[in-house]
Amino acid sequence: MKIISIGPAYPYRGGLASFNDRLAQQFSAEGHEVEIFTFSLQYPKLLFPGKTQYTDGPPPINIRITRKLNSINPFNWIATGLKIKKEMPDILLIRFWLPFMGPCFGTIARIAKLNKHTSVICIFDNVIPHEKRTGDNALTKYFMNSIDGAIVMSQTVLNDLKSFREKIPVKLSPHPLFDNYGFPVARKEGLARLNLDSGNLYLLFFGFVRAYKGLDLLIEAFSDSRLRGRNLKLIIAGEFYEDRAPYMDLIRGYKLENEVIFFDHFIKDNEVPLFFSIADLVVQPYKTATQSGVTQIAFYFEKPMLVTDVGGLREIVQDGICGYVVKPKPELIADAIIDFFDNDRKDKFTEGVKQEKKKFSWERMTSAIVEVYEKCKK
Repeated sequence: MKIISIGPAYPYRGGLASFNDRLAQQFSAEGHEVEIFTFSLQYPKLLFPGKTQYTDGPPPINIRITRKLNSINPFNWIATGLKIKKEMPDILLIRFWLPFMGPCFGTIARIAKLNKHTSVICIFDNVIPHEKRTGDNALTKYFMNSIDGAIVMSQTVLNDLKSFREKIPVKLSPHPLFDNYGFPVARKEGLARLNLDSGNLYLLFFGFVRAYKGLDLLIEAFSDSRLRGRNLKLIIAGEFYEDRAPYMDLIRGYKLENEVIFFDHFIKDNEVPLFFSIADLVVQPYKTATQSGVTQIAFYFEKPMLVTDVGGLREIVQDGICGYVVKPKPELIADAIIDFFDNDRKDKFTEGVKQEKKKFSWERMTSAIVEVYEKCKK
């Protein structure tokens, strides 16, 4: 088939771009003709909370990426829609994660499928965003009414989607493994390259820091007196997308300055294996969630996880097999961390992760998209 994908891709950074690049590579490997239309302008600087939207890494191989979309220019949306309409792809595959993109994507989709050939299929990260804003529902509804079918990656998102549209083909397919970050490194090498003490054990909080990810809950849990004197450190690896000061106040208030290690910058692709290779337990203390790319990095690197019982996280991480699923409360997070080390759960949970990771293939995702497409054509 001929597939055009629109959404973040190289040279943009982050999990969405990495996912879209990797998915295009999978479709290409299966013999399909694939091109990604990514942004010439994704977010105006005023709306972007990070330091840069771009990666300085090399481009992905074996895929065509064209920088074409302007998220705030309606004339660009029309021109892009007309171009896709003319190219007659079998599938226009759209990645939706934020209502802000609804007008851009919804307009392109409406114009593109005027050719009476193209089916518009959306991969939803979120239908209802983690951080809600006025107008979200109207923007999402505008986009939702432009698509022919959908892929969701958690039951939570499926339920949200049904609140907008019920009578379209939908397939639930879990987020595939992030297997595009290279191979694990030896613990000794990872520690040396990160300048970390080999005598310590490490918890890892990974990714952009935003309020809904619950880092405050983890810091409070980590202050538990039962965790002191264990040579246990908490690594916070990721760029702050909000004010860092409240977290620093918590750390100082609990006298954890020597127990918490910051790598407070965007973690480049070639650095990712270092952090996951040295982590004993990956902790995601989220307050709300749909699904998370961090769990799929942890699965790839075969690391036990502690996640909170919110959104789709409980669907992916099997409690007592791959790690822990607990309510988002500091005392319960602390209890799980203590159980992990006191009862030496690492080997057991690592074996569980190795078995469960087999479920999360890219072939499963491409098959789900093709299945939805076939239902759209009936």
